[in-house]
Amino acid sequence: MKAVTISSPRATPADPAPVDVVLPCLDEAEALPWVLERVPPGWRALVVDNGSTDGSADLAARLGATVIHETRRGFGAACHAGLTAATAPVVCFCDCDASLDPGDLVPFVERVAAGEADLVLGRRRPERRGAWPPHARAANLALTRLLRRRTGLRLRDLGPLRAARREELLALDLTDRRSGYPLQMVVRAADAGWRITEDDVPYRPRTGASKVTGTWRGTWHAVRDMSRVLSEEPAAAPAVREGVRP
Repeated sequence: MKAVTISSPRATPADPAPVDVVLPCLDEAEALPWVLERVPPGWRALVVDNGSTDGSADLAARLGATVIHETRRGFGAACHAGLTAATAPVVCFCDCDASLDPGDLVPFVERVAAGEADLVLGRRRPERRGAWPPHARAANLALTRLLRRRTGLRLRDLGPLRAARREELLALDLTDRRSGYPLQMVVRAADAGWRITEDDVPYRPRTGASKVTGTWRGTWHAVRDMSRVLSEEPAAAPAVREGVRP
């Protein structure tokens, strides 16, 4: 079903934001004020409401965010709805549960804008005990090892905090609409020859109840979705036109 965007005073077509921050949201009213307060000045917050029942969408709109309603449930569905609604040249992604600070994206964007990297990921470094449950950390470690076998990338985390150019992201033609979306982005970017780097970022205990990594069942579903992504065949290299170098 088609997503619907609610207008926001934070950015307009006549005054586009230089960066859009996609914030997938499902019942995050408790965390939203903290998260939106930390979006860097001049950037646009795109809160993608994925069926919240706690008033998250209305609260986000009151706090000045652009709200997108994505009725198809799934983390990837929410992320992709935000990406397709974005208009800024650089798009960032950040969880909406206060475990990550959107302000930490500033150096990511600087590296992308300067042409030093095509995709910058945040390597989560827990600030306190319990921020990253052992079962979720173990699953992440296993997946990064599988990713290395599949792509050769030596990443230490597949965290949700990231930045890249919008047009290039759209060209990846991402299809996963569940928990495999973040991994599929990395896999297809690697297949396309992107320069992918990671920077350390603080990771805090989330606000509210976890839907994925905080539960064994959620982690199992995420691993299943990501394992399916890793089984994809590498995309064919784009054809090179005569006289044009890749």
